[in-house]
Amino acid sequence: MKSSTIAPTDDQDLKLLERAASVTETLKEAVGKQIVGQHDIVDGLLTALLANGHVLLVGVPGLAKTLLVSTLAKSLSLDFSRIQFTPDLMPTDITGTEVIEENKTTGQRVFRFVKGPIFSNIILADEINRTPPKTQAALLQAMQEREVTAAGSTYPLTLPFFVLATQNPIEQEGTYPLPEAQLDRFMLQLQIEYPSSKEEEEIVLRTTGQEEPKIDPVLSSDELMKLQQLVRRIPAAPSLIAFAVRLATSTRPGFSGEKSVADKYINWGVGPRASQYLVLGAKARAAFRGDPIPSYEDIIAVAPAILEHRLVLNFEAEADGRTTNDIIAEILEEATKWT
Repeated sequence: MKSSTIAPTDDQDLKLLERAASVTETLKEAVGKQIVGQHDIVDGLLTALLANGHVLLVGVPGLAKTLLVSTLAKSLSLDFSRIQFTPDLMPTDITGTEVIEENKTTGQRVFRFVKGPIFSNIILADEINRTPPKTQAALLQAMQEREVTAAGSTYPLTLPFFVLATQNPIEQEGTYPLPEAQLDRFMLQLQIEYPSSKEEEEIVLRTTGQEEPKIDPVLSSDELMKLQQLVRRIPAAPSLIAFAVRLATSTRPGFSGEKSVADKYINWGVGPRASQYLVLGAKARAAFRGDPIPSYEDIIAVAPAILEHRLVLNFEAEADGRTTNDIIAEILEEATKWT
C-alpha cells in the first residue's frame, strides 16, 4: 500500500503514536495472563503485527507456541483460524474448493466456491513443515498478494491478514523443509527457548490449578489497520535506509568487493525483501515507544529475526562449527562501526 510520509508533528498521527504505545503495553499484559516470560517473542509478534508481516515460530514441543498464537488472537477482535498441517493435507483444504449446487427453482446445476480456513484474519499454521511442498505452496499467494486464486477466479482476503506458523526444529522424520521462497515471505523467524526455572515454576502453578484466565479483546481490526498504515507513514531518514541496505548487502558473498565473513561462510545472502523488513521493523519498534523516528538500534534489534531464516551457509561454516546466529552476530558487530 502506497502512502505519503507524514511530518512527525502531525497532531492526529502523534495521537495515533500514543495509541500504538499504549495498546502495545495492553496487548503485552493480555498475553502475559496466559504466557509466562517470552517477552522478546511477544515483542517480535507485535512488531510483525504492526508492520503487517508474517512470523515463523520455531521451538521444541511444549513451549506454548500454539498457546501463544491463540492467546494473541483472543486479545484482538479478529477472525482466527487454526490449520493443523499434516502429510495428507491438500491445498484445497486450505484455500477452499468448488462444489456443485442445484438451483431448487430452475433445477440448474452451478459451481459455487466454498472458502477455506485461509479466509480469516489470523491464521495459525501449526507444524507447517509436516505437510508436502504442494500444500505449503497454497500459502504463497495469500501471504504475498493477500488473495487466493481458485478455478480461474481470484478472491481477495479480508484484511488485516496475518500468518503465524509453528515448526519443530528437532524432529526431521515425516517433515518437509520449507522452500526458500516460502521462508522469505515470513518477516521474522522467532526462536522460542526454554523458560528459566523460576518461569517454569510459575507455568506449573498456573496450569495445574482451576482458574482459567480470561482474555478480553483490546484492539479492533479497524484500529489495527490504522496503526499499520501509521507505521508506513513514519519517516525513515535516508541514512537509516542506507544502513539497512548495507546490512542486507553485507550478507551477500562478493558484494562488498573485499574479503568478509559472507565470502567465507555464506552461499546465499538475503534479498531486497530483508532490507524492506529491516526498515519496517524499525518503524514498528519506534511506534511501540510512541517515537516518530526509528533509530539504528531499532534496525539492529530486529535484524537477527529477519536475517536468520534467509541465509544459506556453506560447507566451510559447518566444518568450522559456525551457526547462522554466529555469522549474524559477527555481521552486526561490524555494522555498529558504520554508524
